[in-house]
Amino acid sequence: MRFLIMSKSNDYFEAGGLPSPALMQRMGEFMREAAVAGVLLQADGLLPSSYGARIVAHDGQISITDGPFAEAKEIVGGFAFIEARSLAEAREWGRRFAIAHDGGCEVEIRQVTGPRGPGDATGDPN
Repeated sequence: MRFLIMSKSNDYFEAGGLPSPALMQRMGEFMREAAVAGVLLQADGLLPSSYGARIVAHDGQISITDGPFAEAKEIVGGFAFIEARSLAEAREWGRRFAIAHDGGCEVEIRQVTGPRGPGDATGDPN
């Protein structure tokens, strides 16, 4: 099963602040550990929302709003895309991802749906 682990941004990063050397070291350790375990598919940080746009489709109308966006806590700041055997395993990797951020952000885990819906080929979400 594939899962997306997302870190939420904060005002510091939205203002263009760079990750500290300590955060970069901890994230590097997380990525090496996840790669050695065979679960890491991809991981990256994202630029501030001022470099992006939101596109909304509603009732056949498209609206585009350039960043920055008001609520940093609602903006994804980085992600790790993993392959885990269960939600419990994904939660453990999410916990490690949060620890790497040293409590400096909120982390969310979401399972990626497959061709047959949530879960693996059998549809089992666990």
